Amino acid sequence: MGKNKIRKFRELNSFKNVLQPRFDEILRSPFRLKGKWREEYFGNDHPVVLELGCGKGEYTVSLAERYPLVNFIGVDLKGSRIWTGARYAIDHDLRNVAFIRTRIEFIGSFFGKDEVDEIWLTFPDPQLKRKRTKKRLTSPLFLEMYRQFLKENGIIHLKTDNSELFEFTRKLALKNDFRTHSITENLYSSEIEGAAKEIKTYYEKQFLDKGMNIYYISFSFNHGTKIEESSAG
Repeated sequence: MGKNKIRKFRELNSFKNVLQPRFDEILRSPFRLKGKWREEYFGNDHPVVLELGCGKGEYTVSLAERYPLVNFIGVDLKGSRIWTGARYAIDHDLRNVAFIRTRIEFIGSFFGKDEVDEIWLTFPDPQLKRKRTKKRLTSPLFLEMYRQFLKENGIIHLKTDNSELFEFTRKLALKNDFRTHSITENLYSSEIEGAAKEIKTYYEKQFLDKGMNIYYISFSFNHGTKIEESSAG
């Protein structure tokens, strides 16, 4: 491990806006803030929005700057990445931001029923190998996890440069009769407005410079039935 990474990990341990529970802690019992994020961490009753697989937290902190009356939590396993967003939030006094260092597979241990208002999935790994589709962050396996804590009519946003992941998600939403709010195969040529278009990550800007399309879909669950895989997925 390089000296820079070692320094970041050391600093990360001192950041009050980063929570790093041990795996054995969350496997044995729910995380101590589950169901209590608003009152015990943020000290308010504002909505809670997650960015899952947040990387360096670019979207998390950009959303927090635009919407100061919303609480944002970025989740990723890589501490050296989280460091960037956490450091920015500290330097810019963004008190509506937190980060959790953990695997997305454990996300159900962190949030209680109806605790989360929205979820952002920004350029997640598309997991292109056929045997790995269950690891996609919009697979039925993960969507069922999210449904345990996402409010009724809560929104999931997916931004991706990968057409296969987009089609997989679109077909899944159609199969399960999800309510689709916005959908486009070319975000920056669409009439969609708001954070989806206003905020661009570092890599997203590179994709756009190469002339690549950015795909976007936002949807809400049909909470009444089990989520089924699309036969075309």
